[in-house]
Amino acid sequence: MASHALERRTPIPDVALLPTSEESYPFGGAEHQLVPEDLSKQGYVEEEFLASGKANVYSWPAPGPAVIQTTDAPYTTRVLVRKPADDSHFSGNVVVEMLNPSNLFDLNIGWAMTSRQIVENGDAWVGITAKPISVEALKNFDAERYGSLSFANPLPLSDPRNCQQVAADSSRTTENGLVWDIYSQVGAWLRSDAPTNPLAYGGEATLVEKAYGFGYSQTGGYLANYINGVQPHVVAQDGAPIYDGYIVGVAGGAFAGAYPMNQCESAPPATDERRQFTDVGVPIMRIMSQSDYLFGIGSRRPDSDLPGDKYRHYEMAGAGHATPDELYFSAAPEDIIAAGRTVPPMNCNEGPRSRFPSSIFFNAALKNLDLWVREDIAPPSADPILVENGSPVLDQFGNVQGGLRSPFLDVPTSTWFGTATGASFCFIAGYERPFDEDTINSLYPTHGSYVKAVKENVRELESQGFLTKDDARSLHQQAAQADIP
Repeated sequence: MASHALERRTPIPDVALLPTSEESYPFGGAEHQLVPEDLSKQGYVEEEFLASGKANVYSWPAPGPAVIQTTDAPYTTRVLVRKPADDSHFSGNVVVEMLNPSNLFDLNIGWAMTSRQIVENGDAWVGITAKPISVEALKNFDAERYGSLSFANPLPLSDPRNCQQVAADSSRTTENGLVWDIYSQVGAWLRSDAPTNPLAYGGEATLVEKAYGFGYSQTGGYLANYINGVQPHVVAQDGAPIYDGYIVGVAGGAFAGAYPMNQCESAPPATDERRQFTDVGVPIMRIMSQSDYLFGIGSRRPDSDLPGDKYRHYEMAGAGHATPDELYFSAAPEDIIAAGRTVPPMNCNEGPRSRFPSSIFFNAALKNLDLWVREDIAPPSADPILVENGSPVLDQFGNVQGGLRSPFLDVPTSTWFGTATGASFCFIAGYERPFDEDTINSLYPTHGSYVKAVKENVRELESQGFLTKDDARSLHQQAAQADIP
């Protein structure tokens, strides 16, 4: 079979498979999630690897490409891979994310948000441990399995460039800024004909045709650093980017819009052009939530279909930022505790985290991104959430107007809030306030009238490209099974 690999200068890391047993298994592995998954029932397998190489540490003093500050810092990270068990079922697409470290351990949010579309299409998913604080958690969890992981700072403590003050989740003995070259190198490995590449399926050539970058919240902000600061170096040396397109989730403007390029310098200011995407050369979809769109309103820019500036900006009406799914699809509570971390709360003062299914929008975005890259079929555009005088414009039920729509707001049974109160990330978790019985009865005299309204709504959204066929069918089924009225 012909290779899809491009001759690149980006280094390929040394990679070794980590055996899995009942006693030693991946942190956040599918069988050990809060809600365990049997991937074999979906025709998928999971593998975990150690990846080692050398990374540059960059500085980003001004808009434009980052500059190299320190070269050849050794690293070892871990890479979690989920792929179709049979190569004949592999689409040729791989979704690659830097695993979110905001809870001080790895969250598999890309899998949580897009696994339905990934499995439906036969894509592969790859998660990379991206920050030293997450490495610390992994070593706490299983010192033998993860003992060789390292994001060591290449600068000794005596070096004046090793700053005296770092963030609370960081250490002077490690360096957060190794992640950028790691992201390039793992992507290059997956696109290479290296014998260790799991997406070659034991053959002599990679089967990867397209690689898509994914980031969510903190790692969505990481993508701004990577795309604007580091990708230009990749293009200059390789002749092409590693990633063919990106989904930037719930990160933009003043809300997680960019991060320090290394742990000794500040993030670009909230209004800095480095937080925006312009003329990137590959398609980008930015998706904000109802929790963060006002903080991140500076990320708004016009959509574009220009060949070098393909861009879509979406805002999910009704959706919370910190979802239950990000916990359902990540490590089980006992493993989080074993990692020395606090289990994030499912409930806030107002009740459970919002059950709003953000994944319906991310599934559609991944499908549309692939169509845009492969067939130049432009995805639909959507109005942003309607804002006047700095506040959202609400409908008669207290729900926002505009934004990405769904039956949850267009055939409503609840008011959806983007913020809650309570511990941890409750301030961006959101919650739901169901309508009272009189309101439900006035809107939907019969169960059939409710189901019909949902069916018509999802049919229209699917025809416009805002829902996948699979999610549209699921939403219709949920309506049919709902006790409404």
